[in-house]
Amino acid sequence: MELKLINKNDNELEIELIGENETLLNPLKQKLLAEPGVDYAESIITNQMLANPRLYLRMKTGDPAKILEKAAKDLEKELKEFSAAFEKALPQES
Repeated sequence: MELKLINKNDNELEIELIGENETLLNPLKQKLLAEPGVDYAESIITNQMLANPRLYLRMKTGDPAKILEKAAKDLEKELKEFSAAFEKALPQES
């Protein structure tokens, strides 16, 4: 995965995700919106066939880069927990 920093200041961050789509952005956006201090988080997809999606984040308080990193780690943890639970739920083959 390749990321390109579009804009960063004290309370805003915008990144472009090269070769990705909304499959990754939607759960990440939901995690960001659940964080205290986040004012606005949105995925920007101008053309699904031609353009790379962007993630825009604006904070009321806090560092947007740190919050994005925390949200990504929280999402990774949830996905690992889901994977482990799913593996346990599958019937064992003999």
